[in-house]
This record gives sequence, C-alpha cells and structure tokens, in this order.
Amino acid sequence: MDLYRERLYAAPWLFISSALVIPITILILAPINLPVGIVIAIVFYAAIVVAFIVSAPTIRVTSTELIAGRARIALTLIGDPTAYSGDEASLQRGQRLDARAWLLMRGWIAAVVTVPVLDPADPAPYWLLSTRNPDQLVRVLDEARLASS
Repeated sequence: MDLYRERLYAAPWLFISSALVIPITILILAPINLPVGIVIAIVFYAAIVVAFIVSAPTIRVTSTELIAGRARIALTLIGDPTAYSGDEASLQRGQRLDARAWLLMRGWIAAVVTVPVLDPADPAPYWLLSTRNPDQLVRVLDEARLASS
C-alpha cells in the first residue's frame, strides 16, 4: 500500500509549447500534400503528448521503501529528509549539488527534497527528488521511517 504517491507530470506550458510542432509540420509538408501534412502534424503532437504522460516518473513511499522512478531504497537505509523550495531549492539543484547524488529532477517543478542515503555500500550520498509537495513527502518519509524501525 502506498503511503505517498506523486506522478511528476509535465507542466502545462510544455504541452502548449510543444503544440508548435503542428504548424511546423504543416509548413514543411503543405507543398507536398496539405491534408497529409495536417494529419501527420496531429499525429506528431499526439505522440509528444503521449510521451510526456508515459515518461512521467512516480515517487512512492510504502511502509518499507522509497521508490523514485526506477530506483528504490529501503526506509531503514535513509536518513532525515529535508524539503527545499524557492532560492534554497535552486542552490540544492546547482551550487550545492554533489555530483555523486542520485537525481530525479524535473525542471518545471521548483521544490526538491534531499534524502540522505545511510548505506555505506551505496556510492550516492543522497537522493535529490523534485516534488510538488515537499513538506508532505518529508512528513510521510519521517512517519514511515519511524514505523519501520
């Protein structure tokens, strides 16, 4: 059972801006065949929308593990998570970022959560996760860690 679940869908502006593929495709194919150009443009845009939706990673917290995208770690192997937003989140994604950290970041999501990795065999010192609900994710991780201890 999931204690927390968040799908990191693309921002609406990405769907809108990627719609530019429609007039571009029509302009390229109109001299050859306008109706075919329109159909192909719509198919291209639909493929982009499907790719955005299908490729959106999920962050999940169960009673025993944290799952972020394809990665998973036992709650017994993580430290105290910390939420960041605003300028502090920008610093965590930039100047303060450790090159060894495991990342699940999305540029259109401002807030991040750092989750320290306590496993000495793991080369990543922490996970950095983009999230729209940083305080809720930290609260759920803390509660789940205490319950699993």
